[in-house]
Amino acid sequence: MAKSKKIKLFIGLFYISAVGLFLYFIFTKFSFQEITSYEFIKNNRDYFYDLRQTNLFFLGFVFILFSALWVFAAGFGSPLALFAGFVFGKWLGLLFAAIGMTIGATLLYIFANYFLKQMIRDRFLNRFQKLEEKFKKSEFIYLLIFRFVGGVPFQIQNVLPCIFNVKVYNFFWSTLLGILPGLFLIISIGSGLEEIIDQNLNAPSVIDLITSPSIYIPLIAFFALLLITIFFRKAFYKN
Repeated sequence: MAKSKKIKLFIGLFYISAVGLFLYFIFTKFSFQEITSYEFIKNNRDYFYDLRQTNLFFLGFVFILFSALWVFAAGFGSPLALFAGFVFGKWLGLLFAAIGMTIGATLLYIFANYFLKQMIRDRFLNRFQKLEEKFKKSEFIYLLIFRFVGGVPFQIQNVLPCIFNVKVYNFFWSTLLGILPGLFLIISIGSGLEEIIDQNLNAPSVIDLITSPSIYIPLIAFFALLLITIFFRKAFYKN
């Protein structure tokens, strides 16, 4: 237990230091007003567009690597999905984000399973003990459903299977497939934002954003998916 606490402290300090260095680098190069301005966003949209046209696979590789490290360190991936849609579009964005996030989640699972397993069991086993029998029946199927219905933060989803001794192979493929529906909808929103910025020299209003088909269609689909997952979530955790 003492060893686990030291590892957890080390991870926390490492993450805080990494985030601090990243923010320091950003704000020494740009002011907050610049970063939040429409001109800054549009100019960088043009920069990434040109980079995508000339170095697509290199940019994709860098994004996958960064996504894997981000999910391993931070655990969540919604900002990555928006960025992927914004830079790569729907389909390439989905491909790169799904691969990067799945690799990062799998690395985090392996790490947690090796170093933090007992601590995770002590904290979460009583709460999720009903799922243990389900995972024994079919790791892949139930982990796939678990990924789809959610109800647990993505960070915890990545380490919770340590309780059930899920095989790495099953974890990887169930994660890759399970995150696709929600990931695609978030990426579609990011792609829609890119299209709107491309078509507007000046910053669009909130009304313009939410009435654009490229934004409101994926938003409606996202909320519909959310309602569906809530329905299945109750049945999954109840039974």
